[in-house]
Amino acid sequence: MGKLDGRSVVITGAARGIGAGLAQRLAEEGAGVTVADLNAEGTEKVAGSIREAGGKAIGIGCDVGDRPSVKAALDAAVAEFGRLDVLFNNAGISKTQHFLEVTEEDWDRIMRVNGLGVLFGMQEAAKIYKQQGGGGKIINTASIAGKEGFPLFPAYCASKFAVVSLTQSGARDLSGEGITVNAFCPGVVTTELWDQLDQDSRNVGETEREGQLLEEFSEGIPVGRTSTPEDIAGLAVFLASADSDYITGQAINVDGGMLVH
Repeated sequence: MGKLDGRSVVITGAARGIGAGLAQRLAEEGAGVTVADLNAEGTEKVAGSIREAGGKAIGIGCDVGDRPSVKAALDAAVAEFGRLDVLFNNAGISKTQHFLEVTEEDWDRIMRVNGLGVLFGMQEAAKIYKQQGGGGKIINTASIAGKEGFPLFPAYCASKFAVVSLTQSGARDLSGEGITVNAFCPGVVTTELWDQLDQDSRNVGETEREGQLLEEFSEGIPVGRTSTPEDIAGLAVFLASADSDYITGQAINVDGGMLVH
């Protein structure tokens, strides 16, 4: 018996990185997983891997910055698994750049995915939960960058502060419907996203060699290493399970001790 047996879970941004790792682990705990991502081919690859391992999963293309696309992904989960119990708003993008170099285009692109995408997901999931009755869970991927502004990621940090704020507002507004809203805040996670950020850093002249940005951000992590999606998966299972029913409005650090507030 898994902790999530019988639960229907949607994870956005799950074709790779943290989202793919969470999809695998949640399926192992018995959830029926809808793998959603702009990369539709990638979602089917992840979902297929889950099914090959004996789990239940479907893949669906989804642009989180487009409300009808988000609604279609959630509706697909309901059609496949009979209901929706948990939504992970995990899709996110970033860019390495100096503060004075942030353009309106950069800002709008990052906010569309990281901010507006979370809002759409929360709203559309809440509508389904209210129709079903019995409440539900919303879990947002924030970041330690949602609690402290870092150089080189000004727009990204602002977007993740927005995620923390939406988590708090949503938790308070939706609590009467039995809906809990929480977030987790990763630190440095070794995924494909960091490969892109590392290249961006060299492009703007901030670093000189491959891997330097990751090394510099990782210096001084108390547990002595960067994290992997597997390090986050245990918290994700907890937040998706009945064990966390009395927790809402929280943004929980899972960062190896990088932030202690």
